[in-house]
Amino acid sequence: MSDFDTVLHPDHVVPIMPRRQVLSDHSVALKGGQIAAILPRSEALLIDVEHTPLPGCVLMPGLINLHCHSAMSLLRGYADDLSLMTWLQDYIWPTEREFISPDFVRDGSDLALADLLLGGTTTLADHYFFPDVTAASIDRAGLRGLLTFPVIDVETGWARNAEEGINRGLALRDDYRDHDRIDIGFGPHSTYMVKEETLAKVAVLADELEASVQIHLHESREEVLTAVERTGVRPVDLLERLGLLGPRTQCVHMTAIGEQDMETVAKYGAHVVHCPRSNLKLGVGICPVQRLLDLGINVALGTDGAASSNRLSMLAEMQTASLIGKTQHGDPTAVDAWTALEMATLAGARALGKEDTLGSIEPGKVADLIAINVSALPLSPNHNLASSLVYATSGQEVSWSWVAGKPLLQDGRLLTLDYTDLMTRAERWSQQLGAFRKTLES
Repeated sequence: MSDFDTVLHPDHVVPIMPRRQVLSDHSVALKGGQIAAILPRSEALLIDVEHTPLPGCVLMPGLINLHCHSAMSLLRGYADDLSLMTWLQDYIWPTEREFISPDFVRDGSDLALADLLLGGTTTLADHYFFPDVTAASIDRAGLRGLLTFPVIDVETGWARNAEEGINRGLALRDDYRDHDRIDIGFGPHSTYMVKEETLAKVAVLADELEASVQIHLHESREEVLTAVERTGVRPVDLLERLGLLGPRTQCVHMTAIGEQDMETVAKYGAHVVHCPRSNLKLGVGICPVQRLLDLGINVALGTDGAASSNRLSMLAEMQTASLIGKTQHGDPTAVDAWTALEMATLAGARALGKEDTLGSIEPGKVADLIAINVSALPLSPNHNLASSLVYATSGQEVSWSWVAGKPLLQDGRLLTLDYTDLMTRAERWSQQLGAFRKTLES
């Protein structure tokens, strides 16, 4: 019996660890859904197993999208060029009250998963209503996911109140307790949509269960000012007071933060999830990524939902994160290409508590991989592969994708999702949602 199941032969390997390395003329051998070895090409070609040539491609770890609202793909372009609270209060929340259902979440999630795969994501953290439906979609499509179930102190289509949401979420966590690709965590929406007593309850439960917590935090200056008026403290200080900051906490957005906020996050080892394109489009500010990194804070990347970011391409997020990071700090060396690549891979794994199994191409880690075609004219010549991957890609160069060694994308073709069916379902929703939008504007 061979030590390997299959061997992948890209032109180059970007393993992420060791850091800032490119391996040329090397192959990656897989066994039982894991990375078994990285070998010189001459040795790998002698192995008597299945071989997969990947000419013109760079093989790297699958990208980890740490914040997404998958089902909101059905609201792509639905309410653009609006301020955050106008967007939420006048369009998104009324539409969700009208349409949120298992069918909406299933169709939106399936559409999103296709977009995510085409953009390089193999693992996502999703935060939306009916997480059981999204979990089932992720399972069918073959991706890896963290579902942070919504905790919010208003009635929704998912739950009548926060208590019911927590109970349903805990039941879902029990359902997926032994799943090898899907985890369940807590998703309190924000400090302005969740009462202090509810946040305190989440803190206790998450600590007891050693579960991830993801929360929208310091997303805008208005959020922070309102929090100070209402509670007397800034949102991050409120989480500190309630015991909700820690190494399993994922703080999403973090655009309106000062030095003291950053020091508090660093003190507790919490993670920051940067969603650059969504933040720019909603005009809420820019997360000071390089400053956070300099303080030793782990910063991962997320696309947010397609309702605000329009695309779910992690390649596009990497590029945007690097470019605006340089502008934010007035320094062309800030958030360099290698840093952006690490944010989209190993930093995401670290935020999930899975850096021992995800985020880099190392023997013993799971075989979550993508192959990116860098042979096209707009990417040539490849003087610096990290730069080509971050600055020269358009977001459509992912040609292969594997999760636990199973191919989900082959030569740009989806293997676990039906493209035609997805388009048909999206058009059906487009007609219904478009008609409702007209009533909101009348």
